[in-house]
Amino acid sequence: MLDACAELVDEVGYEGLTTTLLAERAEVAIGSVYQFFPDKRAIVQALALRNMEAYLERLSARFAAGNLAHWWDGVDAAIDEFIGMHRTVAGFRTLHFGDVVDVHLLDEERDNNVVIANRIAEVLHEQFAVADTPTLRFALEIAVTTADSLIKLAFRRDSDGDARIIQESKTLIRDYLQSHVGV
Repeated sequence: MLDACAELVDEVGYEGLTTTLLAERAEVAIGSVYQFFPDKRAIVQALALRNMEAYLERLSARFAAGNLAHWWDGVDAAIDEFIGMHRTVAGFRTLHFGDVVDVHLLDEERDNNVVIANRIAEVLHEQFAVADTPTLRFALEIAVTTADSLIKLAFRRDSDGDARIIQESKTLIRDYLQSHVGV
């Protein structure tokens, strides 16, 4: 059902998505949809959580490959994986991590970008021994929100992502984190 949801969101958007349409696409009875999800928001929330886990798995795999010498290589990898998902994962370009539905879709108490920033802080701490401090987490919140906006701009300008905007995004985020966190 989540795969069908991802396809439909790309085709008709969140507003056009219905549980009936989802049941038809997934080739299941409408009752089966409601057995697992009370409404379309819950379906999209499950898809957004799956996207976040896929993103973090992709990022962890990049880090585990050992090709990253410094934390800024990790920043580039984080941006590259986000862009890669934009290009290849059904539904991701439309939903991202659910912000088009609700900025608190991943967590009722925290903004979606805060959830992502906190997870990136954990990964940077594990992989590069960057001190996981409130200052780092705040700076990452700003960086994730900025990168998210710039990447959306890159994909509005070019369906494959404007390469100049993507490169400038990486430079901006690295410079910001260097000056504000000093890592």
